[in-house]
Amino acid sequence: MISITRLFDFPYYQLENFTISDALVTKQDGKWIKTSTQEYIAKANAISRALVQIGVQKNDKIAIISSNNRTEWNIMDIGALQTGAQTVPIYPTISEEDYEYILNHSESSYCFVSDEDVLRKVNAIKSNVPTLKEVYSFNTIEGCKHWTELLELGKDEANQKDVEERKNGVLPSDLATIIYTSGTTGRPKGVMLSHNNIVSNVINSAPRIPFEKGKSRALSFLPVCHIFERVILYLYQYYGVSIYFGESIDKISDNIKEVKPNVMSAVPRLLEKVYDSIIAKGTQLTGIKKKLFFWAIDLGLRFEPYGANGWWYELQLKMARKLIFSKWKEGLGGNLDLMVSGSAALQTRLTRVFAAAGIPVMEGYGLTETSPVITVNDMRNFGFRVGTVGKVIDGLTVKIAEDGEILCKGPNVMMGYYKDEQLTSEVMTDDFFHTGDIGEFDNDGFLKITDRKKEMFKTSGGKYIAPQLIENTMKQSRFIEQIMVIGDGQKMPAAFIQPSFDFVKEWAKIHKINIGTTNAEIISSTKVIERIQEEVDQLNEKFGNWEKIKRFELTPDVWSIEGGHLTPTLKLKRKVVMEKYKDLFNKIYN
Repeated sequence: MISITRLFDFPYYQLENFTISDALVTKQDGKWIKTSTQEYIAKANAISRALVQIGVQKNDKIAIISSNNRTEWNIMDIGALQTGAQTVPIYPTISEEDYEYILNHSESSYCFVSDEDVLRKVNAIKSNVPTLKEVYSFNTIEGCKHWTELLELGKDEANQKDVEERKNGVLPSDLATIIYTSGTTGRPKGVMLSHNNIVSNVINSAPRIPFEKGKSRALSFLPVCHIFERVILYLYQYYGVSIYFGESIDKISDNIKEVKPNVMSAVPRLLEKVYDSIIAKGTQLTGIKKKLFFWAIDLGLRFEPYGANGWWYELQLKMARKLIFSKWKEGLGGNLDLMVSGSAALQTRLTRVFAAAGIPVMEGYGLTETSPVITVNDMRNFGFRVGTVGKVIDGLTVKIAEDGEILCKGPNVMMGYYKDEQLTSEVMTDDFFHTGDIGEFDNDGFLKITDRKKEMFKTSGGKYIAPQLIENTMKQSRFIEQIMVIGDGQKMPAAFIQPSFDFVKEWAKIHKINIGTTNAEIISSTKVIERIQEEVDQLNEKFGNWEKIKRFELTPDVWSIEGGHLTPTLKLKRKVVMEKYKDLFNKIYN
Protein backbone atom coordinates (compact mmCIF):
# COMPACT_ATOMS: atom_id res chain seq x y z
CA MET A 1 0.00 0.00 0.00
CA ILE A 2 1.55 3.30 -1.10
CA SER A 3 1.72 5.97 1.57
CA ILE A 4 2.09 9.52 0.31
CA THR A 5 4.98 11.41 1.88
CA ARG A 6 6.45 13.16 -1.18
CA LEU A 7 4.73 14.96 -4.06
CA PHE A 8 5.68 12.36 -6.67
CA ASP A 9 3.87 9.67 -4.64
CA PHE A 10 0.47 11.07 -5.72
CA PRO A 11 0.38 9.54 -9.25
CA TYR A 12 1.52 6.15 -7.92
CA TYR A 13 -1.19 6.26 -5.24
CA GLN A 14 -3.72 7.06 -7.97
CA LEU A 15 -2.51 4.13 -10.07
CA GLU A 16 -2.90 1.77 -7.12
CA ASN A 17 -6.40 2.96 -6.18
CA PHE A 18 -8.14 4.13 -9.38
CA THR A 19 -7.89 3.21 -13.03
CA ILE A 20 -8.20 6.45 -14.95
CA SER A 21 -7.86 6.74 -18.70
CA ASP A 22 -8.19 10.53 -18.51
CA ALA A 23 -5.95 11.45 -15.56
CA LEU A 24 -4.68 14.55 -17.42
CA VAL A 25 -6.42 15.97 -20.49
CA THR A 26 -5.24 18.86 -22.69
CA LYS A 27 -6.80 20.25 -25.86
CA GLN A 28 -4.52 20.16 -28.88
CA ASP A 29 -5.60 21.20 -32.40
CA GLY A 30 -9.25 21.18 -31.35
CA LYS A 31 -9.16 17.70 -29.73
CA TRP A 32 -9.00 16.71 -26.07
CA ILE A 33 -5.91 14.49 -25.74
CA LYS A 34 -6.09 12.09 -22.78
CA THR A 35 -3.19 10.82 -20.71
CA SER A 36 -3.90 7.83 -18.45
CA THR A 37 -2.38 7.49 -14.98
CA GLN A 38 -0.11 4.73 -16.32
CA GLU A 39 1.11 6.94 -19.18
CA TYR A 40 1.56 9.92 -16.81
CA ILE A 41 3.91 7.86 -14.63
CA ALA A 42 5.74 6.33 -17.63
CA LYS A 43 6.43 9.78 -19.10
CA ALA A 44 7.46 11.24 -15.73
CA ASN A 45 9.96 8.38 -15.34
CA ALA A 46 11.29 8.98 -18.87
CA ILE A 47 11.82 12.65 -17.96
CA SER A 48 13.59 11.62 -14.74
CA ARG A 49 15.91 9.26 -16.64
CA ALA A 50 16.70 11.96 -19.23
CA LEU A 51 17.36 14.62 -16.57
CA VAL A 52 19.77 12.27 -14.77
CA GLN A 53 21.49 11.57 -18.13
CA ILE A 54 21.97 15.28 -18.92
CA GLY A 55 23.55 15.78 -15.50
CA VAL A 56 20.75 17.15 -13.29
CA GLN A 57 21.83 16.73 -9.67
CA LYS A 58 19.90 16.59 -6.39
CA ASN A 59 18.90 20.14 -5.37
CA ASP A 60 19.27 21.58 -8.89
CA LYS A 61 16.51 24.05 -9.75
CA ILE A 62 14.26 23.62 -12.80
CA ALA A 63 12.06 26.55 -13.83
CA ILE A 64 8.69 26.04 -15.51
CA ILE A 65 6.94 29.00 -17.15
CA SER A 66 3.63 28.21 -18.82
CA SER A 67 0.91 30.55 -20.10
CA ASN A 68 -1.72 27.84 -19.66
CA ASN A 69 -2.25 24.71 -17.60
CA ARG A 70 -1.35 21.57 -19.49
CA THR A 71 -0.42 17.92 -19.14
CA GLU A 72 3.27 18.61 -19.82
CA TRP A 73 3.51 20.84 -16.71
CA ASN A 74 2.52 17.97 -14.41
CA ILE A 75 4.77 15.41 -16.13
CA MET A 76 7.73 17.80 -15.84
CA ASP A 77 6.91 18.55 -12.19
CA ILE A 78 6.87 14.86 -11.17
CA GLY A 79 9.80 13.99 -13.46
CA ALA A 80 12.02 16.69 -11.95
CA LEU A 81 11.00 16.05 -8.32
CA GLN A 82 11.82 12.32 -8.62
CA THR A 83 15.46 13.22 -9.32
CA GLY A 84 15.71 15.19 -6.07
CA ALA A 85 15.72 18.47 -8.00
CA GLN A 86 13.29 21.30 -7.19
CA THR A 87 10.80 23.00 -9.46
CA VAL A 88 10.54 26.79 -9.68
CA PRO A 89 7.19 27.75 -11.22
CA ILE A 90 7.17 31.31 -12.59
CA TYR A 91 4.22 33.55 -13.49
CA PRO A 92 4.30 33.99 -17.29
CA THR A 93 2.97 37.56 -17.18
CA ILE A 94 5.66 39.20 -15.02
CA SER A 95 8.34 41.44 -16.54
CA GLU A 96 11.57 40.26 -18.19
CA GLU A 97 13.41 41.95 -15.31
CA ASP A 98 11.56 39.71 -12.81
CA TYR A 99 12.26 36.62 -14.97
CA GLU A 100 15.96 37.50 -14.82
CA TYR A 101 15.88 38.07 -11.05
CA ILE A 102 14.04 34.80 -10.27
CA LEU A 103 16.15 32.63 -12.62
CA ASN A 104 19.33 34.10 -11.11
CA HIS A 105 18.18 34.09 -7.48
CA SER A 106 17.05 30.45 -7.74
CA GLU A 107 20.12 29.54 -9.84
CA SER A 108 17.90 27.58 -12.22
CA SER A 109 19.87 25.26 -14.51
CA TYR A 110 17.06 24.40 -16.95
CA CYS A 111 13.94 26.26 -18.00
CA PHE A 112 10.78 24.88 -19.63
CA VAL A 113 8.51 27.34 -21.45
CA SER A 114 5.09 26.90 -22.98
CA ASP A 115 5.08 29.16 -26.02
CA GLU A 116 6.81 31.80 -28.16
CA ASP A 117 5.78 34.78 -25.97
CA VAL A 118 7.40 33.28 -22.88
CA LEU A 119 10.44 32.11 -24.87
CA ARG A 120 10.94 35.64 -26.25
CA LYS A 121 11.12 37.01 -22.69
CA VAL A 122 13.50 34.27 -21.54
CA ASN A 123 15.73 34.72 -24.60
CA ALA A 124 15.91 38.48 -23.93
CA ILE A 125 17.58 37.90 -20.53
CA LYS A 126 19.15 34.45 -20.97
CA SER A 127 22.68 35.81 -21.42
CA ASN A 128 22.42 37.45 -17.98
CA VAL A 129 21.64 34.12 -16.26
CA PRO A 130 24.98 32.24 -16.04
CA THR A 131 23.50 29.10 -14.40
CA LEU A 132 20.97 28.49 -17.22
CA LYS A 133 22.19 25.62 -19.41
CA GLU A 134 19.24 25.07 -21.72
CA VAL A 135 15.67 26.11 -22.51
CA TYR A 136 13.05 23.60 -23.71
CA SER A 137 9.54 24.35 -24.97
CA PHE A 138 6.23 22.50 -24.81
CA ASN A 139 4.94 23.99 -28.08
CA THR A 140 6.94 23.33 -31.26
CA ILE A 141 9.03 26.48 -31.79
CA GLU A 142 11.72 26.84 -34.40
CA GLY A 143 15.17 27.24 -32.90
CA CYS A 144 14.17 25.93 -29.47
CA LYS A 145 14.64 22.41 -28.15
CA HIS A 146 11.32 20.57 -27.73
CA TRP A 147 10.60 18.82 -24.45
CA THR A 148 9.92 15.53 -26.32
CA GLU A 149 13.68 15.32 -26.96
CA LEU A 150 13.95 14.43 -23.27
CA LEU A 151 11.14 11.86 -23.54
CA GLU A 152 13.06 10.31 -26.45
CA LEU A 153 16.33 10.35 -24.50
CA GLY A 154 14.57 8.80 -21.49
CA LYS A 155 13.17 5.87 -23.51
CA ASP A 156 16.32 3.96 -22.64
CA GLU A 157 15.47 2.42 -19.27
CA ALA A 158 19.04 1.44 -18.45
CA ASN A 159 19.35 4.10 -15.73
CA GLN A 160 15.94 3.56 -14.10
CA LYS A 161 17.86 2.05 -11.15
CA ASP A 162 19.56 5.45 -10.66
CA VAL A 163 16.16 7.16 -10.72
CA GLU A 164 14.83 4.75 -8.06
CA GLU A 165 17.87 5.51 -5.90
CA ARG A 166 17.28 9.23 -6.32
CA LYS A 167 13.59 8.82 -5.41
CA ASN A 168 14.45 6.81 -2.31
CA GLY A 169 16.89 9.55 -1.30
CA VAL A 170 14.18 12.26 -1.27
CA LEU A 171 12.93 12.85 2.27
CA PRO A 172 9.53 14.36 3.15
CA SER A 173 11.40 17.21 4.86
CA ASP A 174 13.38 18.04 1.68
CA LEU A 175 12.70 21.20 -0.32
CA ALA A 176 10.28 20.51 -3.20
CA THR A 177 9.60 23.89 -4.77
CA ILE A 178 10.38 27.59 -4.54
CA ILE A 179 7.44 29.85 -5.29
CA TYR A 180 8.19 33.51 -5.84
CA THR A 181 5.54 35.91 -4.58
CA SER A 182 5.37 39.61 -5.32
CA GLY A 183 6.70 41.80 -2.54
CA THR A 184 5.14 45.12 -1.42
CA THR A 185 8.21 46.87 -2.72
CA GLY A 186 11.34 45.60 -4.35
CA ARG A 187 12.00 42.03 -5.35
CA PRO A 188 9.81 38.88 -5.30
CA LYS A 189 10.35 36.60 -2.28
CA GLY A 190 11.13 32.90 -2.80
CA VAL A 191 8.86 30.83 -0.55
CA MET A 192 10.49 27.44 0.16
CA LEU A 193 7.97 24.61 0.49
CA SER A 194 9.01 21.07 1.38
CA HIS A 195 7.34 17.87 0.15
CA ASN A 196 5.77 17.51 3.59
CA ASN A 197 4.51 21.12 3.64
CA ILE A 198 2.41 20.50 0.53
CA VAL A 199 1.58 16.80 1.05
CA SER A 200 0.29 17.46 4.57
CA ASN A 201 -1.82 20.34 3.26
CA VAL A 202 -3.37 18.15 0.56
CA ILE A 203 -4.11 15.30 2.98
CA ASN A 204 -5.48 17.64 5.68
CA SER A 205 -7.68 19.57 3.19
CA ALA A 206 -9.00 16.43 1.51
CA PRO A 207 -11.80 15.64 4.05
CA ARG A 208 -13.34 19.07 3.32
CA ILE A 209 -13.90 18.36 -0.37
CA PRO A 210 -17.00 16.28 -1.12
CA PHE A 211 -15.72 14.30 -4.13
CA GLU A 212 -16.94 10.98 -5.31
CA LYS A 213 -13.60 9.20 -5.51
CA GLY A 214 -12.61 8.06 -8.97
CA LYS A 215 -15.80 9.37 -10.56
CA SER A 216 -15.47 13.16 -10.73
CA ARG A 217 -14.22 15.43 -13.48
CA ALA A 218 -12.51 18.78 -12.89
CA LEU A 219 -11.74 21.77 -15.09
CA SER A 220 -8.45 23.48 -14.22
CA PHE A 221 -7.57 26.94 -15.52
CA LEU A 222 -6.22 29.05 -12.64
CA PRO A 223 -2.43 29.43 -12.97
CA VAL A 224 -0.73 26.29 -11.68
CA CYS A 225 2.35 28.38 -10.81
CA HIS A 226 0.19 29.60 -7.90
CA ILE A 227 0.18 27.20 -4.92
CA PHE A 228 -3.64 27.32 -4.65
CA GLU A 229 -4.28 25.60 -8.00
CA ARG A 230 -1.23 23.37 -7.66
CA VAL A 231 -2.43 21.91 -4.35
CA ILE A 232 -5.87 21.41 -5.88
CA LEU A 233 -4.26 19.43 -8.75
CA TYR A 234 -2.50 17.14 -6.25
CA LEU A 235 -5.81 16.83 -4.39
CA TYR A 236 -7.56 15.78 -7.62
CA GLN A 237 -4.86 13.15 -8.18
CA TYR A 238 -5.33 11.89 -4.62
CA TYR A 239 -9.08 11.52 -5.18
CA GLY A 240 -8.84 9.98 -8.66
CA VAL A 241 -10.47 13.01 -10.30
CA SER A 242 -9.98 13.42 -14.07
CA ILE A 243 -8.30 16.77 -14.74
CA TYR A 244 -9.19 18.69 -17.90
CA PHE A 245 -7.06 21.76 -18.55
CA GLY A 246 -8.89 24.86 -19.79
CA GLU A 247 -7.39 26.43 -22.90
CA SER A 248 -7.42 29.98 -21.53
CA ILE A 249 -9.56 32.30 -19.41
CA ASP A 250 -11.22 33.59 -22.61
CA LYS A 251 -12.36 30.12 -23.63
CA ILE A 252 -13.57 28.99 -20.21
CA SER A 253 -17.28 29.18 -21.05
CA ASP A 254 -16.72 26.98 -24.15
CA ASN A 255 -14.53 24.55 -22.20
CA ILE A 256 -17.10 24.24 -19.39
CA LYS A 257 -19.77 23.24 -21.93
CA GLU A 258 -17.43 20.67 -23.54
CA VAL A 259 -15.98 19.17 -20.34
CA LYS A 260 -19.15 19.35 -18.16
CA PRO A 261 -17.05 19.37 -14.95
CA ASN A 262 -18.31 18.41 -11.48
CA VAL A 263 -15.84 20.74 -9.82
CA MET A 264 -13.58 23.67 -10.55
CA SER A 265 -11.65 26.29 -8.64
CA ALA A 266 -12.19 29.97 -9.30
CA VAL A 267 -11.18 33.42 -8.15
CA PRO A 268 -13.82 35.98 -7.11
CA ARG A 269 -13.20 38.15 -10.18
CA LEU A 270 -14.23 35.27 -12.45
CA LEU A 271 -17.37 34.61 -10.41
CA GLU A 272 -18.19 38.33 -10.60
CA LYS A 273 -17.89 38.15 -14.39
CA VAL A 274 -20.13 35.06 -14.57
CA TYR A 275 -22.69 36.76 -12.33
CA ASP A 276 -22.55 40.04 -14.31
CA SER A 277 -23.11 38.23 -17.61
CA ILE A 278 -26.07 36.33 -16.13
CA ILE A 279 -27.58 39.63 -14.87
CA ALA A 280 -26.97 41.25 -18.28
CA LYS A 281 -28.93 38.43 -19.96
CA GLY A 282 -31.68 38.78 -17.35
CA THR A 283 -32.10 42.50 -18.05
CA GLN A 284 -32.76 41.72 -21.72
CA LEU A 285 -35.79 39.58 -20.81
CA THR A 286 -39.27 41.04 -20.93
CA GLY A 287 -42.61 40.62 -19.20
CA ILE A 288 -43.21 37.69 -16.83
CA LYS A 289 -39.84 36.06 -17.67
CA LYS A 290 -37.99 39.17 -16.49
CA LYS A 291 -40.12 39.38 -13.32
CA LEU A 292 -39.43 35.72 -12.50
CA PHE A 293 -35.72 36.15 -13.17
CA PHE A 294 -35.31 39.04 -10.73
CA TRP A 295 -37.62 37.38 -8.19
CA ALA A 296 -35.19 34.41 -8.20
CA ILE A 297 -32.17 36.74 -7.87
CA ASP A 298 -33.79 38.53 -4.94
CA LEU A 299 -34.47 35.17 -3.32
CA GLY A 300 -30.86 34.09 -3.94
CA LEU A 301 -29.45 37.23 -2.33
CA ARG A 302 -31.27 36.31 0.90
CA PHE A 303 -30.00 32.70 0.93
CA GLU A 304 -28.95 31.09 4.21
CA PRO A 305 -27.76 27.45 4.32
CA TYR A 306 -29.41 24.56 6.15
CA GLY A 307 -32.98 25.83 5.80
CA ALA A 308 -32.36 28.71 8.22
CA ASN A 309 -34.86 30.93 6.36
CA GLY A 310 -37.77 28.56 7.11
CA TRP A 311 -40.07 26.31 5.07
CA TRP A 312 -41.76 29.06 3.02
CA TYR A 313 -38.41 30.36 1.75
CA GLU A 314 -37.26 26.80 0.98
CA LEU A 315 -40.45 26.16 -1.01
CA GLN A 316 -39.90 29.31 -3.07
CA LEU A 317 -36.23 28.37 -3.54
CA LYS A 318 -37.27 24.97 -4.87
CA MET A 319 -39.43 26.72 -7.47
CA ALA A 320 -36.68 29.23 -8.33
CA ARG A 321 -34.21 26.40 -8.84
CA LYS A 322 -36.60 24.61 -11.18
CA LEU A 323 -37.63 27.69 -13.20
CA ILE A 324 -34.52 29.87 -13.26
CA PHE A 325 -31.41 28.51 -11.56
CA SER A 326 -31.47 25.20 -13.44
CA LYS A 327 -30.64 27.23 -16.59
CA TRP A 328 -27.58 28.70 -14.86
CA LYS A 329 -26.41 25.18 -14.10
CA GLU A 330 -26.97 24.12 -17.72
CA GLY A 331 -24.89 27.11 -18.86
CA LEU A 332 -22.08 25.81 -16.63
CA GLY A 333 -22.12 22.35 -18.21
CA GLY A 334 -24.98 20.84 -16.21
CA ASN A 335 -22.88 18.83 -13.72
CA LEU A 336 -21.17 21.53 -11.67
CA ASP A 337 -21.85 20.76 -7.99
CA LEU A 338 -19.03 22.66 -6.38
CA MET A 339 -16.66 25.56 -6.89
CA VAL A 340 -13.71 26.29 -4.62
CA SER A 341 -12.71 29.92 -4.29
CA GLY A 342 -9.51 31.35 -2.90
CA SER A 343 -6.82 34.01 -3.39
CA ALA A 344 -9.07 37.01 -2.55
CA ALA A 345 -12.22 37.81 -0.57
CA LEU A 346 -15.51 36.74 -2.16
CA GLN A 347 -18.47 39.11 -1.98
CA THR A 348 -21.17 37.55 0.22
CA ARG A 349 -23.85 38.27 -2.40
CA LEU A 350 -22.03 35.86 -4.74
CA THR A 351 -21.69 33.22 -2.01
CA ARG A 352 -25.43 33.42 -1.40
CA VAL A 353 -26.65 33.54 -4.98
CA PHE A 354 -24.50 30.66 -6.27
CA ALA A 355 -25.43 28.49 -3.27
CA ALA A 356 -29.12 29.30 -3.92
CA ALA A 357 -28.58 28.24 -7.54
CA GLY A 358 -27.30 24.85 -6.33
CA ILE A 359 -23.68 25.58 -7.28
CA PRO A 360 -22.14 26.36 -3.90
CA VAL A 361 -18.84 28.21 -3.79
CA MET A 362 -16.71 27.01 -0.89
CA GLU A 363 -14.45 29.85 0.12
CA GLY A 364 -11.14 29.12 1.79
CA TYR A 365 -8.21 31.08 3.14
CA GLY A 366 -4.46 30.71 3.11
CA LEU A 367 -1.16 32.06 1.85
CA THR A 368 1.71 30.74 -0.27
CA GLU A 369 3.71 30.54 2.98
CA THR A 370 1.12 28.11 4.43
CA SER A 371 1.07 25.78 1.38
CA PRO A 372 -1.68 27.42 1.19
CA VAL A 373 -4.86 26.17 2.92
CA ILE A 374 -5.55 27.29 6.51
CA THR A 375 -9.36 27.22 6.53
CA VAL A 376 -12.11 26.19 4.11
CA ASN A 377 -15.89 25.98 4.13
CA ASP A 378 -17.63 22.61 3.60
CA MET A 379 -21.33 22.24 2.74
CA ARG A 380 -21.63 19.04 4.79
CA ASN A 381 -22.16 18.77 8.56
CA PHE A 382 -23.00 22.45 9.00
CA GLY A 383 -19.46 23.39 7.94
CA PHE A 384 -20.51 26.30 5.71
CA ARG A 385 -21.15 29.85 6.88
CA VAL A 386 -21.69 32.83 4.57
CA GLY A 387 -19.25 35.70 5.15
CA THR A 388 -16.54 33.47 6.63
CA VAL A 389 -13.61 31.53 5.17
CA GLY A 390 -14.65 28.36 7.02
CA LYS A 391 -13.08 26.37 9.84
CA VAL A 392 -9.42 25.49 10.33
CA ILE A 393 -8.41 22.26 8.57
CA ASP A 394 -7.02 19.26 10.48
CA GLY A 395 -3.47 19.32 11.80
CA LEU A 396 -3.08 23.11 12.18
CA THR A 397 -3.11 25.45 15.16
CA VAL A 398 -4.44 28.93 14.42
CA LYS A 399 -4.62 31.68 17.00
CA ILE A 400 -5.41 35.38 17.00
CA ALA A 401 -2.61 37.59 18.35
CA GLU A 402 -3.31 40.49 20.73
CA ASP A 403 -3.36 42.95 17.84
CA GLY A 404 -5.85 40.74 15.97
CA GLU A 405 -3.34 39.21 13.54
CA ILE A 406 -3.96 35.63 12.43
CA LEU A 407 -1.07 33.31 13.35
CA CYS A 408 -0.69 29.79 11.98
CA LYS A 409 1.38 26.81 13.12
CA GLY A 410 1.52 23.37 11.50
CA PRO A 411 3.26 21.05 9.04
CA ASN A 412 2.11 23.34 6.21
CA VAL A 413 4.16 26.36 7.33
CA MET A 414 7.01 27.08 4.88
CA MET A 415 10.67 26.25 5.44
CA GLY A 416 11.40 29.97 5.06
CA TYR A 417 12.25 32.52 2.37
CA TYR A 418 15.02 31.33 0.04
CA LYS A 419 18.37 32.97 0.85
CA ASP A 420 16.73 35.39 3.28
CA GLU A 421 16.96 34.39 6.93
CA GLN A 422 16.23 37.89 8.18
CA LEU A 423 12.95 38.17 6.30
CA THR A 424 12.03 34.66 7.52
CA SER A 425 12.67 35.59 11.14
CA GLU A 426 10.48 38.69 10.75
CA VAL A 427 7.37 36.59 9.97
CA MET A 428 7.97 33.78 12.48
CA THR A 429 7.51 33.74 16.27
CA ASP A 430 8.55 30.32 17.56
CA ASP A 431 6.68 28.01 15.15
CA PHE A 432 3.89 30.48 14.40
CA PHE A 433 3.74 32.22 11.02
CA HIS A 434 2.40 35.79 11.02
CA THR A 435 -0.08 36.06 8.14
CA GLY A 436 -0.36 39.85 8.10
CA ASP A 437 -4.16 39.47 8.09
CA ILE A 438 -6.49 40.55 10.88
CA GLY A 439 -9.34 38.21 11.76
CA GLU A 440 -11.62 36.74 14.37
CA PHE A 441 -13.30 33.44 15.14
CA ASP A 442 -17.03 33.31 15.76
CA ASN A 443 -18.47 31.13 18.55
CA ASP A 444 -18.63 28.10 16.24
CA GLY A 445 -15.01 28.32 15.08
CA PHE A 446 -15.58 29.94 11.68
CA LEU A 447 -12.83 32.39 10.73
CA LYS A 448 -13.70 35.82 9.43
CA ILE A 449 -11.04 38.03 7.85
CA THR A 450 -11.73 41.59 8.95
CA ASP A 451 -8.76 43.62 7.77
CA ARG A 452 -5.19 43.61 6.52
CA LYS A 453 -2.32 44.38 8.78
CA LYS A 454 -0.20 45.11 5.79
CA GLU A 455 -1.54 47.75 3.45
CA MET A 456 -1.11 45.58 0.41
CA PHE A 457 -4.35 44.17 -0.93
CA LYS A 458 -5.73 41.95 -3.67
CA THR A 459 -8.34 42.78 -6.28
CA SER A 460 -11.07 40.21 -6.82
CA GLY A 461 -8.99 38.85 -9.71
CA GLY A 462 -6.42 37.75 -7.11
CA LYS A 463 -3.83 40.32 -8.21
CA TYR A 464 -1.75 42.02 -5.54
CA ILE A 465 -1.81 45.81 -5.35
CA ALA A 466 0.84 47.71 -3.39
CA PRO A 467 -1.00 51.01 -2.78
CA GLN A 468 1.96 53.01 -1.46
CA LEU A 469 3.97 52.47 -4.63
CA ILE A 470 1.11 53.76 -6.78
CA GLU A 471 0.30 56.62 -4.41
CA ASN A 472 3.88 57.82 -4.30
CA THR A 473 4.09 57.77 -8.08
CA MET A 474 0.80 59.65 -8.52
CA LYS A 475 1.91 62.32 -6.06
CA GLN A 476 4.65 63.23 -8.54
CA SER A 477 1.93 65.16 -10.36
CA ARG A 478 1.67 68.78 -9.25
CA PHE A 479 -2.11 68.49 -9.54
CA ILE A 480 -2.30 65.76 -6.87
CA GLU A 481 -1.71 66.69 -3.22
CA GLN A 482 -2.95 63.49 -1.56
CA ILE A 483 -4.19 60.16 -2.89
CA MET A 484 -5.39 56.89 -1.42
CA VAL A 485 -5.61 53.80 -3.62
CA ILE A 486 -8.62 51.58 -2.88
CA GLY A 487 -10.06 48.35 -4.26
CA ASP A 488 -9.46 45.51 -1.79
CA GLY A 489 -11.62 42.62 -3.05
CA GLN A 490 -13.01 44.79 -5.88
CA LYS A 491 -12.58 44.19 -9.60
CA MET A 492 -10.19 47.11 -10.15
CA PRO A 493 -8.07 49.62 -8.24
CA ALA A 494 -9.47 53.14 -7.89
CA ALA A 495 -8.53 56.19 -5.82
CA PHE A 496 -9.68 59.11 -3.72
CA ILE A 497 -7.70 62.21 -4.72
CA GLN A 498 -7.32 65.52 -2.94
CA PRO A 499 -6.19 68.00 -5.62
CA SER A 500 -3.46 70.53 -4.92
CA PHE A 501 -5.96 73.39 -4.75
CA ASP A 502 -3.39 76.21 -4.87
CA PHE A 503 -1.71 74.73 -7.93
CA VAL A 504 -5.04 74.04 -9.68
CA LYS A 505 -6.12 77.67 -9.15
CA GLU A 506 -2.78 78.85 -10.57
CA TRP A 507 -3.17 76.57 -13.62
CA ALA A 508 -6.74 77.82 -14.23
CA LYS A 509 -5.61 81.42 -14.01
CA ILE A 510 -2.82 80.91 -16.58
CA HIS A 511 -5.18 79.15 -18.99
CA LYS A 512 -8.01 81.61 -18.33
CA ILE A 513 -10.38 78.82 -17.28
CA ASN A 514 -13.27 79.52 -14.93
CA ILE A 515 -13.31 76.77 -12.28
CA GLY A 516 -15.10 78.63 -9.48
CA THR A 517 -13.58 79.74 -6.19
CA THR A 518 -14.55 77.17 -3.54
CA ASN A 519 -13.02 73.69 -3.25
CA ALA A 520 -16.44 72.16 -3.89
CA GLU A 521 -16.74 74.10 -7.18
CA ILE A 522 -13.18 73.21 -8.19
CA ILE A 523 -13.67 69.45 -7.80
CA SER A 524 -16.91 69.64 -9.81
CA SER A 525 -15.26 71.42 -12.74
CA THR A 526 -15.13 69.14 -15.79
CA LYS A 527 -11.93 70.90 -16.93
CA VAL A 528 -10.21 70.04 -13.63
CA ILE A 529 -11.44 66.43 -13.72
CA GLU A 530 -10.26 66.02 -17.33
CA ARG A 531 -6.84 67.53 -16.53
CA ILE A 532 -6.31 65.25 -13.51
CA GLN A 533 -7.44 62.28 -15.64
CA GLU A 534 -4.62 63.15 -18.08
CA GLU A 535 -2.12 63.09 -15.20
CA VAL A 536 -3.43 59.75 -13.91
CA ASP A 537 -3.35 58.21 -17.42
CA GLN A 538 0.23 59.32 -17.94
CA LEU A 539 1.45 58.00 -14.55
CA ASN A 540 -0.57 54.77 -14.97
CA GLU A 541 1.85 53.83 -17.76
CA LYS A 542 4.44 52.94 -15.10
CA PHE A 543 2.27 50.08 -13.84
CA GLY A 544 0.98 46.70 -14.97
CA ASN A 545 -2.56 46.71 -16.36
CA TRP A 546 -4.05 45.26 -13.13
CA GLU A 547 -2.40 48.02 -11.04
CA LYS A 548 -3.60 51.00 -13.10
CA ILE A 549 -6.06 53.40 -11.42
CA LYS A 550 -9.24 52.82 -13.44
CA ARG A 551 -11.44 55.43 -11.70
CA PHE A 552 -11.05 58.22 -9.18
CA GLU A 553 -13.14 60.73 -7.22
CA LEU A 554 -11.92 64.13 -6.03
CA THR A 555 -12.46 65.21 -2.42
CA PRO A 556 -13.23 68.84 -1.43
CA ASP A 557 -11.44 68.93 1.95
CA VAL A 558 -7.73 69.31 2.51
CA TRP A 559 -6.42 66.11 4.13
CA SER A 560 -4.76 66.97 7.42
CA ILE A 561 -3.68 65.74 10.85
CA GLU A 562 -6.43 67.84 12.43
CA GLY A 563 -9.04 66.47 10.05
CA GLY A 564 -8.02 62.93 11.04
CA HIS A 565 -6.87 61.97 7.51
CA LEU A 566 -3.20 61.77 8.49
CA THR A 567 -1.11 60.53 11.41
CA PRO A 568 1.35 62.89 13.13
CA THR A 569 4.06 61.51 10.83
CA LEU A 570 1.79 62.33 7.84
CA LYS A 571 0.94 58.71 6.98
CA LEU A 572 -2.54 57.98 5.67
CA LYS A 573 -5.09 56.77 8.19
CA ARG A 574 -6.65 54.44 5.66
CA LYS A 575 -9.59 53.31 7.74
CA VAL A 576 -10.54 56.89 8.60
CA VAL A 577 -10.23 58.10 5.01
CA MET A 578 -12.32 55.13 3.81
CA GLU A 579 -14.99 55.92 6.38
CA LYS A 580 -15.06 59.65 5.46
CA TYR A 581 -15.54 58.93 1.77
CA LYS A 582 -17.88 55.94 1.96
CA ASP A 583 -20.24 57.67 -0.48
CA LEU A 584 -17.49 58.21 -3.03
CA PHE A 585 -16.50 54.53 -2.66
CA ASN A 586 -20.09 53.50 -3.45
CA LYS A 587 -20.15 55.90 -6.40
CA ILE A 588 -17.02 54.25 -7.84
CA TYR A 589 -17.94 50.60 -7.31
CA ASN A 590 -21.73 50.51 -7.22
